[in-house]
Amino acid sequence: MLTIAGSDSGGGAGIQADIKTISATGGYACSVITAITAQNTLGVSAIFPIPLEHVEKQLDAVFSDLHVVAVKIGMLADSDIINVVAAKIRQYRPKFVVLDPVMVATSGDLLLKQSAIDTLKSALLPLADLITPNLPEGAALIDAEIPSDENSMNLMLDKLRQLDVNAVLLKGGHLEQAETSNDLLVFADRVTHFNAKRIDTNNTHGTGCTLSAAIASYLAQGHDMLQAVKLAKQYTSLAIAHADELQIGHGHGPVNHFFTGHADVR
Repeated sequence: MLTIAGSDSGGGAGIQADIKTISATGGYACSVITAITAQNTLGVSAIFPIPLEHVEKQLDAVFSDLHVVAVKIGMLADSDIINVVAAKIRQYRPKFVVLDPVMVATSGDLLLKQSAIDTLKSALLPLADLITPNLPEGAALIDAEIPSDENSMNLMLDKLRQLDVNAVLLKGGHLEQAETSNDLLVFADRVTHFNAKRIDTNNTHGTGCTLSAAIASYLAQGHDMLQAVKLAKQYTSLAIAHADELQIGHGHGPVNHFFTGHADVR
């Protein structure tokens, strides 16, 4: 499992969350860092994109030696990095690509420049087996208003289907008034609903990274898309449910990736 993403100095999201998730769900994690963030549970104070040459060398180093079955792609800070990652995905052709179009952190900080959204849509979406936007990210991808309820969430589906991508997992976690957290797995011809009880906790930092990394991990281990999403949703829900066992920072704390010695949710 390769994660291509930014580094979170607070350890709750990004590369750090991905490696924890992949390890906890039974995969072996390798990584390519695209940006270094100065970040903690209170927010993001700085972002430093890694020079393109070094992103490219990391990708070549991993793909040329390790048998990468699945790739999870997270934070890509600008159009140039997006294009480099897309070129290497086309060159090495891993079996599975899960793209978490990271644009907005849980804290509300913008993590992807507006100018890069079109590049993301044209260069990377066609290479992905699945993208996993939350509601603000899904709205940004189709240039729509952020939905405020499940009905307006469902109205996004037709436009999401027009994106050049195999499948979309639209995450409903931002509908905080709802009793359950409902995610919609959208294919061209069908929609599958994944529901989980909403957990009352302030410690939700890194949930999107965790979910997408878990999906990629389960795909790499041979599960089909529906089962991989189901298992990943279950793992993430349990990590959130156990999040208050951790006392990390003064803001949005991380989920508890290692809520058991080995998180076998199968």
